[in-house]
Amino acid sequence: MTTIAQRGSAPATEKPKGDPAYATLILAIICISYFMVILDNSIVFTGLPQIRSDLGFSETGLSWITNAYVLVFGGLLLLGARAGDLFGHRRVFLSSLVVFSLTSLLVEAAQTQWWLISARALQGIGAAVLAPSALSLLTRSFAEGRTWAR
Repeated sequence: MTTIAQRGSAPATEKPKGDPAYATLILAIICISYFMVILDNSIVFTGLPQIRSDLGFSETGLSWITNAYVLVFGGLLLLGARAGDLFGHRRVFLSSLVVFSLTSLLVEAAQTQWWLISARALQGIGAAVLAPSALSLLTRSFAEGRTWAR
């Protein structure tokens, strides 16, 4: 098992050397991205009546709009966290942020029921990787005195 010091990072006993403005920017990016994941479900819940009338969803179909996202999100959280461990939390965070943002555009552009449900499932994949990566970066960046984890 490698430790932070073995990977060439500064020992935990050293004082943080990062610029406070840079650390604040990192904190803002991480918090905003995590907030996007939380806010997304609120927006969809609020829009369900309009979605039903625009796309002709049944009650069962409406439940799949939220279920597709929640099932994929919950099912892949551990895999998303492990991906950060294997490939680097920063890289996985940035990649998942792009996936989540692009799939949000797909959800917005949905013209059919299957398109909307599929886009929500893909969005759940992005969120399942984004959430643990954001929390890990937050913990690593500020609890260990560094400003941007590998």
